[in-house]
Order: sequence, then C-alpha cells, then structure tokens
Amino acid sequence: MTRSDVLIVGAGPTGLVLALWLTKLDVGVRIIDRTAEPGTTSRALAVAAHTLELYRQLDLADAVIARGHKVRAANLWVRGEAEARIPFAAIGEDLSPYSFFQIFPQDEHERLLVERLGQLGVTVERRTELHDFTDHGDRIVAHLRGEHGEETAEFSYLAGCDGTHSLVRETISAGFSGGTYRELFYVADVEASGASINGELHVDLDEADFLAIFPLADTRRARLIGTVRDERADQADTLTFDDVSRQAIENLKIKIEKVNWFSTYHVHHRVAGQFRKGRAFLVGDAAHIHSPVGGQGMNTGIGDAINLAWKLSSVLAAQAPDALLDSYEIERIAFAKRLVATTDRIFTFVTADGRIADLVRTRIAPIVVPRILGIDRVREFIFRTVSQITLNYRQSPLSEGSAGEVRGGERLPWAPVDGVDNFASLAATQWQIHIYGVASEDVRSWCERHRVPLSVFDWRPAHEEAGLARDALYLLRPDTYVALADPKASVDTLERYCSDRGLSVGSAR
Repeated sequence: MTRSDVLIVGAGPTGLVLALWLTKLDVGVRIIDRTAEPGTTSRALAVAAHTLELYRQLDLADAVIARGHKVRAANLWVRGEAEARIPFAAIGEDLSPYSFFQIFPQDEHERLLVERLGQLGVTVERRTELHDFTDHGDRIVAHLRGEHGEETAEFSYLAGCDGTHSLVRETISAGFSGGTYRELFYVADVEASGASINGELHVDLDEADFLAIFPLADTRRARLIGTVRDERADQADTLTFDDVSRQAIENLKIKIEKVNWFSTYHVHHRVAGQFRKGRAFLVGDAAHIHSPVGGQGMNTGIGDAINLAWKLSSVLAAQAPDALLDSYEIERIAFAKRLVATTDRIFTFVTADGRIADLVRTRIAPIVVPRILGIDRVREFIFRTVSQITLNYRQSPLSEGSAGEVRGGERLPWAPVDGVDNFASLAATQWQIHIYGVASEDVRSWCERHRVPLSVFDWRPAHEEAGLARDALYLLRPDTYVALADPKASVDTLERYCSDRGLSVGSAR
C-alpha cells in the first residue's frame, strides 16, 4: 500500500494552489481529479490584490499579471448612463503593490498552476476519483478509482477540494447549511464593441436583469455575468443567450458581435458546519459557496489553501502540535460566514424585485452612491474589502498583542520607503521577524540561534503612517500575517508565545 503525506481531492485552483504550496514546503502530495482535462470555460475571473501578494511566494504574481488584464476602475450604470466610477489605482496605491483588480479567467489560471506544479515534479492524476476513505486516527486509508483500476493508499491527511458536491464533506457529515438563489445566473464569453468595452468593470443597476461586464486581455472580448429573474429562471436547460435581457445589454451601450460560449447555473449561499474532522479538511467550494458579487469565491478558496498548507507542513515536520491544525477551521470558517452574509446582502440589493427596490436602485442610488464614493474613507474601505487585504484573524489562538495600529492576526501593512519594499522578505514561506527602527542584540541573537530571518528597516515617517510602531517586534507567520505584535520587542514574550503554542518557528525541514 502506497503512503503519501497529503491526498488532495480536486484539481481546481484551490486544490492546485494547495498542492503547489505543500510541494514547495517539502510535503509529499498526490492530487487527483475525476475530469480528463482542465476546464476550458470558467466563471471565476478576478484575482484579488491580496492573492497576488501571496502569489509572490511562488513567483506566480508576475505571470498572472502578464497573462491577464488589469482593471483599474469599476463603473455603476443606471438608465443607460454611467453614474459612478471607482478608480482602484488611485484608492489602493498606498495600500498594496497591486492597486488594481486583476482579471485572469479560471481556465487559464488552472493551466498556469498545472504548469508550475509540473515543473516541481507533481502531475495531476486525471480520470481518478475518491471512492471512499476511513480515518484511522493515525492515518487516512483511501480507496481510489482510476484509469488503471482500483487502488488503496494511505495518507497522513486528506484535503477535500472537490467542490459543491463534495464527497469528502458528505463523508465527514459536515453539513452545508444555507440556501439557493431563485435567480438563474448566466455567463457568456463575447466579442463586442461600445462604450463599456473599455478595459474597465461595468455593472448595471436597473429594473432589468442584473448584468456585469468583465473585460478580458483581448480588448474586444468581455465576460458577461448576469441573472434571469422571472419565469425564464425555470428554463435553465433550454435558455439561450437570445433569451437574456436586451435592456440590460442596451443600458450598458454595448453591441454583441459574437457569442463564443454561453452557460447557465444556479448559485447557492452555504457554509459547512465544520472545516475539519480528524485528519480530513474541507477547502474552497467544498467548505463554502456564495454569490459571485465582488469576485471573492476563487480568492477565498486560494486563501483557504495557503492557510492550511503551512500548518500541515509544520505539523508533518514536527514543528508544531496537531492542535495547530484546529486554527485552520477557526480562522477560515469565521471569514467564510462573514463573506457569505455580506455577498448575500449585496446580491439581494442588486437583484431585488418590486417597485421599492427599483426605486432605490434607479432613483436613490444614483444620487447617494456618487456622493458616498467621493469620501476617501469609503473608497478605501471598498478597495480593502474587494482586495481582501482587510481579512484578519484577530480572534485566532495564534494571534497576540498589538503595536502601533497593528494587532496580532492582521495583515502586515505595506510600507515601501526609498525603494525598499518591506514585503520583499515575505516571498519566503517561513516564520520571520520584522522590526522598524532598531533591533536589540537580544533579538538579533535569538533570531540567529533559532534560525529565524530578521528584517530591520530604518525608521521613517511612512512606517508610522502605515500604522507600524517604532522598534516594535512583529513575528510573521509563513502566510505573511502578524502572529505576535510586541511594542517592547521582548525576547521573553517571544519565547513564551512559541512555548505556549508548542511552535518551533525556525527554518522548516
């Protein structure tokens, strides 16, 4: 019977990212998928700024940017007129190295990830599916079915990245509470021309069906994502592009010249009751699904994968106790629940039926929204939310302390000064320490003794503006989040933090 560290079920973006991170961290993986090849069409398009920040750890960010399309603004339309414009570049230029909304279709995204995984010597096992598995307490025994017959194999852990109809979720009886939107979604890849085919994102808020236009790298191509809200929603099997609302398309002033492909789907809003049971984990759509509003779905699954990867690696390398893996569910299920609730409220607003809803969208929103978006704090909040840089783990058992405006569990602020990028060292997938100001000899000695990388930055006013505290110690997790923020930079505090959690934060295996 073969034995590997981790079995990954499902080779979508979530499973592929998990496999990449684990492989880089010297964890042995097998990744299986029942399909014969990667998808050729896709609904997921957006790659958030925070995902690009994390992609620097595998030298993926530049490739995603080069192959995709930067969206620098979003536009809200009402009654055939653009009423508000949100310029991402101007809002986020001081918050992230990636102050834009990156469009990179899921099918192309998957091909890039498969390519990189192959360069590391790992191949997706296609036409292979999980039949069942048993958790024996000290290992997982899984029965697989593939092109060459059936196989029984052992694994230390199993990650279910197998989507909405997850067998892993059903096997661990995790539940999947929530509901299904009545509206029928459609997605179409088109070639078009017109005012809205200008490389920016456009959304129609009107009495007509909801419609959003996402630009693609080819200047004439765009991805339309919309809804059908009336009795047509019950005709998913027979609906064609000719059946969707002409009014919404005309409102956005585009001329459809060619439809390359068209498909429909129903959207759910659900969160599993648990993300971990024993040695099995749920990741991505197997754990949570929600409306596509804000382009958060794929990015959230990728965030799950990166969060879980370094923790599995640490436990397998005997650098942390099994209890570290409990923090995966604690951190990610809380975010998933907030995200589902938020996207549900937004989607309900933009698709609600009735005179009052139409009045709010077409008469009140055009007056109120531009004024609200004129407020710097509101625009910054939108960028922080959509980019996922506001995501935090403050309530996690791994988070402790505060220094300046930064608390344990938060993303480290981006603060480039005089050509020195404080995010550069984050490309290393390991624990590390940042100090902005002066590092004591005790801290330097501790880092050298424990083989923990130390980055010391000359103090500048820009660091204070970013919320950092002078001479404070910031212990950073392998996924770049602040674990410990200590204004006194005390080695005793650092030692206690690691000891209380049984962590060895030195160089990984």
